[in-house]
Amino acid sequence: MLFLPAWSLRYWQGWIYWTEFSLLVMWISIYFLKKNPALIERRLKAGPGAETEKIQKVIQTFTSLCFMALIIFPGVDHHFGWSRVPVYMVVAGNVLVALGLIIIFFVFKENSYTSGIIEVGQDQTVISTGPYRVVRHPMYGGAILMLLGTPLALGSIWGLLFCIPMFGLLIWRAVNEEKYLSQNLSGYTEYCMQTRHRLIPGVF
Repeated sequence: MLFLPAWSLRYWQGWIYWTEFSLLVMWISIYFLKKNPALIERRLKAGPGAETEKIQKVIQTFTSLCFMALIIFPGVDHHFGWSRVPVYMVVAGNVLVALGLIIIFFVFKENSYTSGIIEVGQDQTVISTGPYRVVRHPMYGGAILMLLGTPLALGSIWGLLFCIPMFGLLIWRAVNEEKYLSQNLSGYTEYCMQTRHRLIPGVF
């Protein structure tokens, strides 16, 4: 998805992004395979087919398509030379990707019930500590940083346009998830009253 659309292996932005993303995801995976394999098992249940709620199947389908476009389009951009992204912006994009994945790591560390689908696990309780003290959906907050950094890291300004539907889908998922959790997880409504913002502190 990175190099075929670029039609070249001489795509240094793609190599840096691929290396950074792969190493960080590998590190997170190995850490939790050792410390919390049950979390990895829950995370592997993901995607539209794994969702039990119909609306989440729809959201996840469009999210998957948009994420693929977010990865593929910068390669096309690179091939045709539509964007002229300076090195410092590529570096900034990679920093955002790393920061987003690090936030996700701390979310996983704080909440072992973090599943790849919308569900409530057995004996699950509301988590209101760590990053959950700041916003109600810190994992999605980390994902937003990672997604925003991806096209920049890949050297594409035009690729940022695909972030708009992605952010809309994440907000839609978060709002629908809260409705589900309020109905199925004891204490979640009270937690929402205590932690006022969903994704961005002081904003939303």
